[in-house]
Amino acid sequence: MPLFKPPFYKLPLFKTGWLLLALLSYSSLGIAIPLTLKQAEALALTSNPALHAADSNAVAMATIPSQVSSLPDPTLSLNAMNLPVDSFSTTQENMTQLQLGISQSLPFPGKLALKAEAAESLAGAAASNRDELRLLLLRNVRIHWWNLAYLDKALMLVQSNQALLRNLVRVSEAKYKTGSGLQQDVLLAQLELSHLLERELSLKTQREFQVAELNALLGRDSVAALTLPEQLPEIIKVTPNIIALKQWARDNRPMLTSLNRHVDAADSMVALAEKNYYPDFKLGAVYGVRQGINPVSRQSRSDLGSIMLSMTLPIYTGNKQDRAVDQRKAEKAKAEYSWQDGVNRVNAEIDAAAADLRITREQLSLFKQGIIPQARQTTASMLAGYQVNKVDFLNLVRAQLAEFNNDIQYWQLYARAAQAEARLAAASGKKHLEKDVINHE
Repeated sequence: MPLFKPPFYKLPLFKTGWLLLALLSYSSLGIAIPLTLKQAEALALTSNPALHAADSNAVAMATIPSQVSSLPDPTLSLNAMNLPVDSFSTTQENMTQLQLGISQSLPFPGKLALKAEAAESLAGAAASNRDELRLLLLRNVRIHWWNLAYLDKALMLVQSNQALLRNLVRVSEAKYKTGSGLQQDVLLAQLELSHLLERELSLKTQREFQVAELNALLGRDSVAALTLPEQLPEIIKVTPNIIALKQWARDNRPMLTSLNRHVDAADSMVALAEKNYYPDFKLGAVYGVRQGINPVSRQSRSDLGSIMLSMTLPIYTGNKQDRAVDQRKAEKAKAEYSWQDGVNRVNAEIDAAAADLRITREQLSLFKQGIIPQARQTTASMLAGYQVNKVDFLNLVRAQLAEFNNDIQYWQLYARAAQAEARLAAASGKKHLEKDVINHE
C-alpha cells in the first residue's frame, strides 16, 4: 500500500487572476489557506519586486538603441558680428552683421549603426537577465516550498511520536507500580519524550525561517501565515537525458543568452573603436544680415551667407585610438571567456542536479519498499514482545525511534528529490522538465 496518494494540481490559466485575488483577500483577513506549489509560483511571478525591477530595467535598456543611433542635436546660433565698440552701431561698419546660423555634427558613416548594434545587444542581455531571474525565482520558490512541506510532515511525525511516547510512559509507569517494570524504563521514556519536544522546537524555528524566505519571494510580509496542503504533488519518475538538457541549455538558457549578447556588444564596440581612426564632420550654414549704406556704391549693403565644413583630425592614434582598440578587444575576450565559463557552470549544475535526482529517487525507493515496512514490522514485533515481557523497554523505544527517524528521512528525501528536479529544470533553462529531454521509466 503506498505511503501517500498525491493529487495533480492543474490550474487553468484563466483562473490565475481570480486565484491571486482570492489569496490576497484571504491574506488581508488574516486567514491562511493552503498554498499549493503552482499557486506559489503564480503569486511569485506576479508579485516579486526583484522581478519587476528586472523587467523595468529591460524596458529601460530597450529605449537606448534609438537614442544612440540618432544624430546629435543640431546647433542654432544667433550672433552679432563685428560691432564697433565705440558706438555699437549696426550701420557704421561694412563687416557688422547679425547672423543666424545652424550646424550639424555628422559622425563618420557606420559609427551610429555600430553604437545601435551594441545597445541592442545590451538590451537583449537585459531581457535575458530578466528571463534568467524568472527561472531562478521559480527554482527558489520550489526549493523553499518543499523545505516547508518537509518541515510540516516532520512536525506531524514528531507530534504523533510524542503521543506514542506519552503512551509508553504511562505503560512503563503502570508496570513499575505493579512491580513488573523498572524505574529506568520510566526515566528513559521521559528522556526520549523531552528529546522529541526539543526537536519540535527546532523544527518550528526552521519553519519560521522558511516561511519568511518564501514570503519574501512571494512579495508578502515576512510574518504572513503560510499553510500547505496535506497532500503533496507527486514526483514524476524520470531519467534525465543529460545530453539533450545540456544542448537545450546551451541554446536557450537565458544566462548564456545574456553572456552571448555581451559578446556581440563587445564585437560591435571593437568595430566602433576601429572606426574612430576616421574623422567626424561638422556641417554648418550662416546667414548674415547687414544694415546701412555702402559708401562706395551708395546702395544698401547686401546680406552675407556662409557654408562651413569641419572635421576632426585623429592624429594622436598611438595614445588614443590604438589604446581604445586594445581595450575593446580585451573586453571582447573577457566576454567570450565569461560565456565559456557560463557554459561550464551550467553543465556542472545540470550534472549535479541530475545526479542528486537519481540518487534521491533510488533512496526513496529503498525506503518505501524496504526500510520503512521493515521498521514498522520491527516496532510491531517489539511492542508485542514487550507486552508479554519478552522484549526489554530499551529495545522497544529504540525500534519506535528508528521508525520515526526513517519516516522523517523519507519525507526529507522526497522534498530533496523535488528540489533536485526544480534545480535541474532551472539549470536547463526550462520552467518544467518536458518529454523532449527526459526518458520515462
